[in-house]
Amino acid sequence: MTKLMLGGFAALLVLASAVLWMLRPGSQRVEGSVAPDFALMDQHGKTHRLGDYAGRWLVLYFYPKDDTPGCTKEACHFRDDIGVLGDLGASVLGVSLDDSRSHAEFAKKYQLPFPLLSDPDGRTAAGYDSLLNLGVMKFARRRTFIIGPDGRIAARFDKVNPTSHAKEVAQTLRSLQRSNQ
Repeated sequence: MTKLMLGGFAALLVLASAVLWMLRPGSQRVEGSVAPDFALMDQHGKTHRLGDYAGRWLVLYFYPKDDTPGCTKEACHFRDDIGVLGDLGASVLGVSLDDSRSHAEFAKKYQLPFPLLSDPDGRTAAGYDSLLNLGVMKFARRRTFIIGPDGRIAARFDKVNPTSHAKEVAQTLRSLQRSNQ
């Protein structure tokens, strides 16, 4: 019985170590660094590139999965605040590893007025330190980046509350714009 318990404990330690290793901080995309380029397809089959937003503010938010409770809340709050963000001169792009068809269904169901980009291999999420790779499963971590008109990361949000995040982004965007005047 003790051998079985020790074996189970050793397996648990190995599993915990593997999870901690996968969750370790990587090379951090910090404020002021150049935003990584991307070319991703949205729910309508249109390709979006970082360069398409040059000279404008961009809110790039990563989320784990279409039509799940937290992701739906976050997307709907961005939808509800799209006018405020637009008045601040910002475009909004959502990114997950879901395919374009899933994005189309999600956007239609919740009337999301902004592009949802498909990052099926997770390369863009990884470039923004937002990929959670659990071996057999990969997800985008819930993170947001405000990219300035100069193509640099102006703000990074690692801890996101889906219910209040859109308002937090708008407030940060206002502050950034005031400090750039």
